[in-house]
Amino acid sequence: MVPRVLVSVWVLVLCAADLCNWTGSGSAAGPDSRLVLQVRLRCTEGSVTWLHPGPALRVVLEPNLSSARSGSVCVQPRPTLRGARLFVERSGRLQLLGEEEEEEEEEEGGRLGWHRAFCFRTDGPHRPVIYIQGWRGPGSWSRSWVGFRYELLDNSRGSAAPQEASCRPCSDSELLMAVCSSDFVVRGHIRNISHDPVRHTSVVEVAAARVYRQRSGAFELHPSASPPSWRGHIHIPLRCGVKPGDGAFLFTGSEHFGEAWLGCAPRYKDFLSAYHEARRERRNFCDFPLDR
Repeated sequence: MVPRVLVSVWVLVLCAADLCNWTGSGSAAGPDSRLVLQVRLRCTEGSVTWLHPGPALRVVLEPNLSSARSGSVCVQPRPTLRGARLFVERSGRLQLLGEEEEEEEEEEGGRLGWHRAFCFRTDGPHRPVIYIQGWRGPGSWSRSWVGFRYELLDNSRGSAAPQEASCRPCSDSELLMAVCSSDFVVRGHIRNISHDPVRHTSVVEVAAARVYRQRSGAFELHPSASPPSWRGHIHIPLRCGVKPGDGAFLFTGSEHFGEAWLGCAPRYKDFLSAYHEARRERRNFCDFPLDR
């Protein structure tokens, strides 16, 4: 049964030298202690690694941004969460985000990758709180580690969790804003589309002739290609039913945990038409580098 209300426990507050990331050990509480370790982090993105997990870890996210009060939080657990459970705390109650089964298999090469992200809206004036319930049972305390990555999104600036993406085409106004404010803007062709029913996503493989902007290196230059080009993968919710198309596109979107997620993707010639018209009427939001 999922615990709905926090029980009375002792809380040990730990100081994080790195205000974005925390790595610590459950040995501070001991294998049989009822201590809940508490960590406070002050960045909009980072990671938590808990070695030899104890009974519970409470992570309070309190970035120095007033806009964080009207946003969303995305959490991406590691598969080594196996047997532990991840919650979001809302007004003293715990809501389950995810847990892993013992029999989950490792990925190719024996390495475990990241899970799909869980996203939720922040709870008014209350700071987001992530709560990990450690493993229970004989020998559970000796297991290696659990962890997750987190991102705080500012909804007031148009940021949205990947799962909340709209599947409708962008209007000209939305497109003109997207080329000015997106995490990535690239011009290229669709090479392939694959579907992942487990993560409920489709993945578009893109060969890009031009990378105008990117935040975290989702697109990499392949100098050995003929001609040399950028390659990358763009994610989109499976429910959008993305289909292949010929010709050049202008891909824009956001980056979450190093992955590119699609925002607007018009054909490049359609973007040029909308941009030229907006510039003539002096309603473009920014200057865009036009090239052939």
